[in-house]
Amino acid sequence: MNTARLPSSAPLKAAALCLGLSWAGWVSAAEPARDHPLVGRYEGSVLEAVRTNAFDEVGLIQKPFQNWEGGKPELLRLEGKVTLYYYQLPAGRSTLEVQRNYEGSLKARGFDVLFSCGTANGSCYQSRPGSGDTTTPYDFALAFDDPEWPRLGKRGDYVRNYFGTSARYLLARKTSDTGTVHASIALAEHNPEVGNYAFVRVVESKPMDTGRIVFLDAGAMQKGLAEQGRVNLYGLHFDTDKDVLRAESQPTLDEMAKLLRGNPPLRLQVVGHTDAQGNEDHNKDLSQRRSVAVIAALVKAGIDPRRLSTRGAGAAEPIAPNDSEAGRAKNRRVELIRL
Repeated sequence: MNTARLPSSAPLKAAALCLGLSWAGWVSAAEPARDHPLVGRYEGSVLEAVRTNAFDEVGLIQKPFQNWEGGKPELLRLEGKVTLYYYQLPAGRSTLEVQRNYEGSLKARGFDVLFSCGTANGSCYQSRPGSGDTTTPYDFALAFDDPEWPRLGKRGDYVRNYFGTSARYLLARKTSDTGTVHASIALAEHNPEVGNYAFVRVVESKPMDTGRIVFLDAGAMQKGLAEQGRVNLYGLHFDTDKDVLRAESQPTLDEMAKLLRGNPPLRLQVVGHTDAQGNEDHNKDLSQRRSVAVIAALVKAGIDPRRLSTRGAGAAEPIAPNDSEAGRAKNRRVELIRL
């Protein structure tokens, strides 16, 4: 049985068969593109395209999902360096064989397999007795396609359209002192004319530097408001892409409440800010909802809501460049403005 392997250092001869790509950030298969050193490729596969984003956010399916109307998969939300690979698989090899080889190879490299499934046997879905839900590979591809894969490769088609007959999928994770690597591999069967494909997404998350954001107590907040009329807070943490305050936000919320109790005339505008990643309208709405969530927590602590107003600025008021994670981290904040 063939095994998934790393490419040689020589240029990939098979890649020369593929179309050249001109989009920025994409490596043409005609160039000496390389596989991921921890994931590799199934022997005989042809790499059609690869793309790397230095920092991005993705959602990876991590368990069977309910596939009737309104059903959503449970996604593992990750941030980090994200690389996409498009491979055409060799003829005469089943996707089951490819999946088993990837599983064995990843385990040998220190990965834990978190989830694997197939659409042909229904293990990608949670069935509901008596329901009319569909379990086609196209339906699975719609869920796996988060965010949407670009239309590249020889077909130049939406990735979801490669899933015509059946699909297989696995998600694996490797954790070490240098960071965590997640690999999701979706195997698409279409028909003999199109062939089978592997769509590989690798997310590399390094441990964040800690202790770089200064915790502001009530006294520091009051000083900033008195001197500048505003102060930025970095101790309010939310679930990714949500307006749910995490438990570690409580110390900062306590200091905000202390500030307001100690200064009865003080009125504040609570402004939510995001970085520039994502859709502008979405960021503005998210920042507004996060502002409301902070005020709701203060009201729950006994603060008069009439002393507080809300505003969502989205990414419109950055205080640092958005071209690095350090800059984006400074822009993701809650700001207090004295009214």
